Amino acid sequence: MAERATWTTQEFGTSHAGAVGVLLADGTVPGAVFFDAGSGAGGERVTEWSVYDGRDGYGPRAAALRAVCSCGWAGVKHPLAWEEIGEEELAIAGAGVADTCMQDWDTHAAEVDTSAVALPQSVTGLLDQLENEIEKLTKTSPLAAVRAARQLEVSAVQVGYWAARDARKEATPAQAAAALGLSEDAARNLLARFGRWSPYLH
Repeated sequence: MAERATWTTQEFGTSHAGAVGVLLADGTVPGAVFFDAGSGAGGERVTEWSVYDGRDGYGPRAAALRAVCSCGWAGVKHPLAWEEIGEEELAIAGAGVADTCMQDWDTHAAEVDTSAVALPQSVTGLLDQLENEIEKLTKTSPLAAVRAARQLEVSAVQVGYWAARDARKEATPAQAAAALGLSEDAARNLLARFGRWSPYLH
């Protein structure tokens, strides 16, 4: 797999891993750039946006950047002003455009969160309260906070068991994935972990 920086959220993880994508002047997505380590030691394939500056030894010149996500979503394209960039390093000159791409992905991640199954305020309020209480406990007794976190972990395993088994009966893999804001594979693995069955069973 080619290397590039990605962004994730704690809840959705790699199901929605965002990155800065590159578009060439003809609208196509370039392949990875291979950097030879020399001396027969192999090399590295890179798709980080900043390597596409058209210089010798680097990738073709990027015409625009856009946010992309592992779920297949792609944001609007933001053109790079090469007449202003000139000889400046793309990693520096294009940083503002890259930041805009990250903001686009933040909006996408927020939309994923909104489209996932809604939780009652009574539940979200209790979860927020528990988190705050454990954070306060950490300041006075870190070990007690660890025990509290462990109790939460045990409770999650207990209450998640029947919830996962019922969800498996009531929802298709696609419906479960949409409701949880995850890919089908990630949703299947999550339900299997809580429901204590093999994720390879259908």
